Amino acid sequence: MPFKDKEFDYIIASHVVEHVEDISYFLNELSRVGKRGYIEVPTRLEDNLVFENKKDHIWHLVFDDVNNQINISKKQQYFEPVLTVASIKKFNEYFRESLVIELSWEDSIQFNMDDDNLKTQAQISILNLLKKYFSKKIRLLFK
Repeated sequence: MPFKDKEFDYIIASHVVEHVEDISYFLNELSRVGKRGYIEVPTRLEDNLVFENKKDHIWHLVFDDVNNQINISKKQQYFEPVLTVASIKKFNEYFRESLVIELSWEDSIQFNMDDDNLKTQAQISILNLLKKYFSKKIRLLFK
């Protein structure tokens, strides 16, 4: 970003980080240009519930309060979405803490890229292929 170090007193990144291709670079730049800030992202649950998130989101972020850092992994779609953005906003009124992660930071953003999750995703993808194969076979039996 074309800004000086610590040029901004406060930076807000609301529902942006999960879209950024080079997330490490982006978070480091936020830390560089800002003194403190706020990051808001959907939880894995919300990310999987909403149609629009299926193709637009790249990352899942989870806060590790033991190590005081954000753990970042590639987005995994665990089930087919069933809600629109408009409908999830209604759920947010009652279940916000289950649907949104709110993180405040000062001086720097501590994060970790979860490489183990990337390996797990490959295994899950193979499992999904097997499930689809057997599901199709079962449906053909009952036609």
